[in-house]
Amino acid sequence: MVEFAIDRALNSHRDAKEYGQNCVTNYQKVALADCLKLYDNTILQLNRTLHGLNNQSISIFDAQTWLSTALTNIETCRTGSLELNVSDFITPIMGNNVSELICNCLAINGGLLKIQEVKNEAKEFPSWVSKHERRLLQISSIKANLVVAKDGSGRFKTVQAAIDLAARRRGTGRFVIYVKKGIYRENIEVDKNNNNIMLVGDGLGYTIITSSRSVQGGSTTYNSATAGIDGLYFIARGITFRNTAGPLKGQAVALRSASDLSVFYRCAFQGYQDTLIVHSQRQFYRECNIYGTIDFIFGNAACAIYVRRPLKGQANVVTAQARNDPFQNTGISNHNSQIRAANDLKPVVRAFKTYLGRPWMQYSRTVVMKTYLDSLVSALGWDQWLKTDFAVKTVYYGESKNFGPGSSTRLRVRWPGFHIITSPNVASHFTVNSLLAGPTWLSTTGVPFASGL
Repeated sequence: MVEFAIDRALNSHRDAKEYGQNCVTNYQKVALADCLKLYDNTILQLNRTLHGLNNQSISIFDAQTWLSTALTNIETCRTGSLELNVSDFITPIMGNNVSELICNCLAINGGLLKIQEVKNEAKEFPSWVSKHERRLLQISSIKANLVVAKDGSGRFKTVQAAIDLAARRRGTGRFVIYVKKGIYRENIEVDKNNNNIMLVGDGLGYTIITSSRSVQGGSTTYNSATAGIDGLYFIARGITFRNTAGPLKGQAVALRSASDLSVFYRCAFQGYQDTLIVHSQRQFYRECNIYGTIDFIFGNAACAIYVRRPLKGQANVVTAQARNDPFQNTGISNHNSQIRAANDLKPVVRAFKTYLGRPWMQYSRTVVMKTYLDSLVSALGWDQWLKTDFAVKTVYYGESKNFGPGSSTRLRVRWPGFHIITSPNVASHFTVNSLLAGPTWLSTTGVPFASGL
């Protein structure tokens, strides 16, 4: 089945390249560029899955993660064309039933995943973080492979130049790029084959990577990201990722990550709508600050979350998770975190409603556990998608042992898909251990974590 999906994906990728000759408008070119990149990544994920299953070198959880990514990529291609109103142009390259074949693979593999048990051990560090990388995340002085500095004291003045050089290196080990304090006005990309990159900054508010692409400015949401991360095992420490397009420009992403087994430690993500795309795969965020207004943590893959002041008439929505198949092992888990009003919202907090999430896709899954919810959180907790009953029966939204003035569940939505989680066994499904398979990879990165409740 996976082999059939690879064959169909290759055909779609080839057809898309040939179809590119028909591009007339800039919007068509932008949407097609996204789709080519996403189909290329889908082929990579399917090949990883097939190779691993044939050699019995991966877990069922790994396979489900990579299949989920492949499906998410195709959906992202579709939504990008809708954003730019060029879906009639893009639809012909989305045939070949690739999505259906991947869904079938997910269903078959999902049956096996249900019977596989993982021990829920609480450790200080997830096991996918080596002792060396643990040390890299914790020590103050790091020996870098390259230094980037605005003042010319490093080898490069731009972050992307250093990333590009790292992509040409011969080895495959951890490659550390130290980005000195300063404001770097650029968009950066870590390609899918550029693995084991670590960006180290001088701390929040000191090392800032910023740009201003947006959907209103002619980008897709996917392409608007100031930083786009696809390479495996990416680590960032002490960096602020910012999108300055502003609240009038619609979707404008600060960081988009599809890096499997990646870590963001003591970083900040600043924007308004769609600040952080946890696009796919296993990602871990600790001691980070996330600023935004609408759907500002979203995707199909935590921190102190600061809700900003939106435009007049808008509501704040913290998450919009994008699980669109019941067998995808994806979701957003906000565990041991905080949701508070940012400084610009505090004086007018009563004038705007703030919700924990809304269903972007049919099987959206988000859980908030042991988190401080300030008074800005609406008593309903969760919002409908465009004021309809879309997905209220098929989502999985849960809350467990939250605290603070906005944590009462007495007046929460009464959707079939909303759950007040009281069972530790159920809650454990949304921990680092179960949702991310954290003990198998996090401990190699050096980020402190608890794999269980």
